[in-house]
Amino acid sequence: MNSMYFTEEHELFRQSLREFLKKEVTPHIDKWEKTGTIERFIWKKFGEMGYFGIAYPEKYGGMDLDLFYTVILLEELQRINSGGFAAAIWAHIYLAMTHVNKEGDHRIKEEYLRPSISGDKIGCLGITEPFGGSDVAGMRTTAVKEGDHYIVNGSKTFITNGVYSDYLVIAAKTAPELGNKGISIFIIDRETEGISSTKLEKLGWRASDTGEIAFDNVKVPADNLMGEENKGFSYIMQHFALERLIMGVNAHARAEFALEYAIKYMSEREAFGKTIDKFQALRHTVADIASEIEMCKEFNYSITKRLDQGQYVVKEASMSKLLSTKIADEAIYKCLQLLGGYGYMEEYPLARMFRDSRLGPIGGGTSEILREIISKMVIDKKEYKPAT
Repeated sequence: MNSMYFTEEHELFRQSLREFLKKEVTPHIDKWEKTGTIERFIWKKFGEMGYFGIAYPEKYGGMDLDLFYTVILLEELQRINSGGFAAAIWAHIYLAMTHVNKEGDHRIKEEYLRPSISGDKIGCLGITEPFGGSDVAGMRTTAVKEGDHYIVNGSKTFITNGVYSDYLVIAAKTAPELGNKGISIFIIDRETEGISSTKLEKLGWRASDTGEIAFDNVKVPADNLMGEENKGFSYIMQHFALERLIMGVNAHARAEFALEYAIKYMSEREAFGKTIDKFQALRHTVADIASEIEMCKEFNYSITKRLDQGQYVVKEASMSKLLSTKIADEAIYKCLQLLGGYGYMEEYPLARMFRDSRLGPIGGGTSEILREIISKMVIDKKEYKPAT
């Protein structure tokens, strides 16, 4: 236990969560990976255990705990070796629910946040578009005010929980002429007329339902606008810091799990009369991987501490995602190599982990976009400030 960041209560939570995942989730993972559908019962069980509410107000059924409980949840989800299942869970908790909690009014929180915490409703966040990618300001989805409703037209893609979620938190342009200053955030029920979704086939994250969503003259009540009209871009930017940190934590956790597995394999696999963990070349590879993972972990824990204290850590979180996902990709590649031919076999965990990890440098802002954001802050001295 790293006592600089984690208390005894944190560690008890970790042990309880690990046992829950081993008993309730792990036995179903292979099936969900094959079907691409996570059965609804597990969402309810997560809700009953309180895992969806650890970061949210007690007023709506949450526990309002510090961010290190979130870190533990993310780290333990990576250990079940299904990037898709982990993504479905954290996209619900920290993408969709974050907006509902931060921008939703009391009615919206009662109707959407409370059942999200209990596991009765699943949410998704729709920002990325087929023609936009990481270019949030260039989105084409529009929401035109007509009386007491908005009419939404457009499409979103690469949306985790985009097919089976119960509600959608989406960004749309309410004043297209204002560019990124004309974006607003809405919450929409899945069954609203005019919404259709298509499931996407992916290299990895196979357990999650990644979808493309189309909006054809979707009628959204004006009361389902979240926050202020035309302030959506600043809300999105503000929450990106948490999303990027989440991706960074996921990366160091899956790399650490891969290394643990590789070390155990090496201690059992023999070649030329001794176990392969005695060969210097392999031992030094492990030393390099372990050192890089430890640096990522320490950096990510430090950012978590600062974010938990209310500091605006967009630069550091962007750096975390950039480097942690790169290092995880390289670490898992090397761990797969340490298993030799068995690393390439589907019955061993490294093949799936290798596929799942590849999304790290892509999702939540590509590494190329992050480098541009970081260079603006470091070279051009650009400052990103919280929404007011």
